[in-house]
Amino acid sequence: MGIAADFVLIIVAGLLGGLLARALRLPLLVGYVTAGVLVGPYTAGPTVVQIHEIELLAEIGVALLLFSLGLEISLRDLQPVRRIALIGGPIQILLTGAAGAGAGSLILGIPLVEAVWLGAMISLSSTMVVLKTLSSAGVTATLASRVMIGMLVMQDLAVIPMLIILPQLGDWENALPKLARAVGIAAAFLIAVIFLGTRLLPLLLKRVLAWGARELFLVSVVAIGMGVGYATFSAGLSFALGAFVAGMVLSESEFSHQALSDVVPLRDIFGLLFFVTVGMLFDPSFVAAHIGQIALMVLMIFLGKAIITGALARAFGYGNMAPWIIGLGLSQIGEFSFVLARSGLRSGLLSKSTYDLALTCTILTMALSPIVSSAALPLGRAWRRWRSPAQPLTAIGLPKVELQGHVIVAGYGRSGRAVARALRDAGIPFVITEWDHAAFSDANAQALPAVWGDVAQEAILHAARAESARIIVLTVPDQGTIRLSVQRARKMNSSIIVIARAMRDRNVAELSELGVNATVQPEFEGGIEMVRQALVLYNYDQMDVSRLISKLRSDLYGQTPSALQL
Repeated sequence: MGIAADFVLIIVAGLLGGLLARALRLPLLVGYVTAGVLVGPYTAGPTVVQIHEIELLAEIGVALLLFSLGLEISLRDLQPVRRIALIGGPIQILLTGAAGAGAGSLILGIPLVEAVWLGAMISLSSTMVVLKTLSSAGVTATLASRVMIGMLVMQDLAVIPMLIILPQLGDWENALPKLARAVGIAAAFLIAVIFLGTRLLPLLLKRVLAWGARELFLVSVVAIGMGVGYATFSAGLSFALGAFVAGMVLSESEFSHQALSDVVPLRDIFGLLFFVTVGMLFDPSFVAAHIGQIALMVLMIFLGKAIITGALARAFGYGNMAPWIIGLGLSQIGEFSFVLARSGLRSGLLSKSTYDLALTCTILTMALSPIVSSAALPLGRAWRRWRSPAQPLTAIGLPKVELQGHVIVAGYGRSGRAVARALRDAGIPFVITEWDHAAFSDANAQALPAVWGDVAQEAILHAARAESARIIVLTVPDQGTIRLSVQRARKMNSSIIVIARAMRDRNVAELSELGVNATVQPEFEGGIEMVRQALVLYNYDQMDVSRLISKLRSDLYGQTPSALQL
């Protein structure tokens, strides 16, 4: 069967690895990478034969991921983070690259030219891993996530000059003209794609939809993403970069949501393929022979990148937990480092030993990244307690009168805004807590009582008068923050009623065990309301509607939700 047999083997191995990872409560991509190690050429058992062809197919996974990212993230979404992306992004690349080159040369004894190659590879983070991690956590729309995405875009763009400059380390005279030519081609091509895409692509998709062929719409969307990617590749740029630009162009049209929902299954399958091929490159014998060097390198990469990136985020005005989330979230090495490593090996400027070291560190940091990034909030809170355990945090915009029997609304995102609006209209006293300073400023501009800070901190709960509050509504997406908030709010006020948001199905039971009075899972509630509307329009008796809705809610939540009297 040739490559078809390899493809089946990878899918089955990926499934088993994913099931094992889920059973151990590890990120799915860790299971996929592990599956790749087991079916790779360096381990016994079933082995993928057509490795090169599979690697080429895996590039489609990267392109589809960036295409779907472009569909989700419009230029308007990146406007708030344009300063750190356009200025901080290049600074991060230069600082991380210089630190990586210095560490490689001075600590590991790698020749200077090879150390520069190694530093360039270390400076890049993994778009694939970061997006998968953010998507799994359901936090792609947060400010810290947008900062990471903006910096990742700059890193992906930086690969183009790196591929031109690094092979010319001994021939600078020819490097500058080549770089100028590449920048000119890139600028002209991207302008043409954006101009034609905003005018031509929507007309094409409208025509396809007018024919009523749903499958043709999917084919058209994938053809646009992959076609633009191939065109950019033919022009000497990145295939994945072209797919990303195509996605951003489509994101400005009314077709973006349907296009995204159609592409997601393909993206996930080819994403699995990518992570399995990453694991196939892993050589356990090389690791066993250089375990000390590799462990030291991985530790330095995580620490160095986290410190540099987190400090940059802080320098650009992002406070509270954002530097920790951004720093640890971008602390791995990215998939484009494979491209740089192969280019260095082909040019003879990178030895096989340095190539294997870079490859191994890339795979390990990518596999460990979800675990490392999940430590951002606990480490950030521990750091803040150690640095200033009794530091008072200012409550801004609180009413002059003493709050009593009020509602604390934790989070001023879409859900928090809706809750605050309803409470204000009902005349119920409330106070908002929000750690995102931009969202806090929005609440302050609306003359709403608000406290800036992390609701999980006792000082913030005290500023929001949790001791005398009747209800706390936790709309924040992070389940760790919710758990700490519930524990500390109950410690300050044992009778406080807690209403909390559950990001995933499994969080419903977890929050129930914490003693949360009412849990709201947005997807459940959306489906319940759709059913209710359908029954009403079907002229069902109101009593029957109430009974059926109550039963549906009980089945979904696994219990009968408490009726709260606000």
